[in-house]
Amino acid sequence: MTQVDLRHEQNTHSTYQKDSHMHVFVTGGTGHAGSYIIPELITVGHEVTGLARSDTSAAALSALGAKVRRGDLEDLDGLKEAAADSDGVIHVAHRQDLLPSGGMNAVAAAELSIMLAYGEALAGTGKPLVAAGSIGSAGNLNLPATEEDPALPSGDEHKGTLRVRNVVETAVVGLAEQGVRSSIVRLPPIAHSTTDSAGFLPGLIALAQEKGFAGYPGDGANLWGAVHIRDVASVFRLALEKGAAGKYWHAIAEGEIPFREIAEAIGSRLDLPTVSVPEDVLVLPGYFGMFTNLVTMDLPATSLITRQTLGWEPAQPGLFADLDNGQYFPAG
Repeated sequence: MTQVDLRHEQNTHSTYQKDSHMHVFVTGGTGHAGSYIIPELITVGHEVTGLARSDTSAAALSALGAKVRRGDLEDLDGLKEAAADSDGVIHVAHRQDLLPSGGMNAVAAAELSIMLAYGEALAGTGKPLVAAGSIGSAGNLNLPATEEDPALPSGDEHKGTLRVRNVVETAVVGLAEQGVRSSIVRLPPIAHSTTDSAGFLPGLIALAQEKGFAGYPGDGANLWGAVHIRDVASVFRLALEKGAAGKYWHAIAEGEIPFREIAEAIGSRLDLPTVSVPEDVLVLPGYFGMFTNLVTMDLPATSLITRQTLGWEPAQPGLFADLDNGQYFPAG
């Protein structure tokens, strides 16, 4: 996309919903991203209803300032009703409960059904549907992924891998053809904050503590991205308010961090050595376990189009600064 195209797109969509307050239905509102997205929406005057399947979730949503709708992700009719009752939907929930029995295939299949249900409820309305995606879905031939790279197709050979979820992203973007202002916000592997307890970063730190050294695969030159979760929340809000239909957005503040540098940062803060783990079929899983496939991925990406089109500018601390926030390495 040229600079002229970008300016035209920005001018076309920058005023959309900008001055009007919306009633937004949010799933996953008590999760890491959702608990920042809800306050982000409420602060600028939007009204939020969050989905809660338990009393605990309901109380957490209320504490964030949202209204509560009791229900769960298995009730597609309930989700359709909630979407129809709203001015837009932000979906960041996941069926993690399906992972132990059905793996990524089951998670993706369930999520696809949810997106198609939203599509039925929102078809022809022009209302926004913004869902979470992954920077790993984009195809790039040794070039940083951009917002114009579609999700790679996923076939039978990808069963059981993260790539099976690409069908969800493709479906959401495809809903634009049915009159839904749908878009995907792609997230990098690391979304950090003072409340990050279940992300990849805490997992890598726990591994280093368990093994006695901070490991990186091979030469550790593969690139990862990172973003503060509060900056992620801003992308979701901007995409909801003024993002065009059928787009991918990149919530990426830092798009090309060598994995080795992440390991070195963890090692230095834990006062542990940083060591290369050979990219061997036995040795690598011996250290990284369930993270093995992810840590070897090379995921460089840019967010230039998101910044220029939505007017997004990351304002929170970068990865290495945020590693010193007291959350990741508690004193004592």
